[in-house]
Amino acid sequence: MLECKHLYKRYGNQKKNAVDDLSLTIESGRIFGFLGPNGAGKSTTIKMLVGLLKPDQGTIQFDGKNSKTDALSYKQSIGYVPDEPVFYERMTALEHLTFIADIYEVEQKVRKARIDELSKTLLLSDALSDQISSYSHGMKQKLSVIAALLPSPKLLILDEPMVGLDPKASYILKQLLKSYAQAGNTVFFSTHVLEVAQQLCDTLGIIKEGRLLYCGTFEQLQADAGEGTENLEQLFLELTDEGTPS
Repeated sequence: MLECKHLYKRYGNQKKNAVDDLSLTIESGRIFGFLGPNGAGKSTTIKMLVGLLKPDQGTIQFDGKNSKTDALSYKQSIGYVPDEPVFYERMTALEHLTFIADIYEVEQKVRKARIDELSKTLLLSDALSDQISSYSHGMKQKLSVIAALLPSPKLLILDEPMVGLDPKASYILKQLLKSYAQAGNTVFFSTHVLEVAQQLCDTLGIIKEGRLLYCGTFEQLQADAGEGTENLEQLFLELTDEGTPS
């Protein structure tokens, strides 16, 4: 499982914490949706989870591996899709995937089979020999997903993974995430597409101004809100006071 305890993070001389006493426990085999308004602390939390930022306070563990004391072993368990994929643009997609496979020490036979399978699933097979500089944003997003899944990580973390994907690619990615979780892995992703979160996620976390407002299932949130709340969008707006003006 993924376990975060009392995470704090503040940037520079800001008066408020970007993440303020955040604690989460996510069981294996779950898809966790991380929701919140812009500036709520979602990306900061994710960067701490993947080791790009160090918490000012608190601990992060996955499968008993501590992100601070077992940093390398912890990171080897993670696949990460950032909100803005960054590549060496002069590489071809295949060169990039080979580079990732080398870093994670994926065996030659395994890497070829995984690259073939994932690129076919995400409709990128015909463009693997192209330079990444020629890719559209959606193609780069697909490549980022393939790279994250290539080492078969037990924890997959995605920051706004649907951005830039066309409807078919979005559908394929959602099915891929479902299958990945059903195989016993953990999926953690942030999104502003509340309909996707409602359909896809086993558990939801809602954050505002760095503090976790809610963590649980959509059904639990709906029951807590009472009658008249039919969808996640309405519940989210009510909980975060982000409703439209009357």
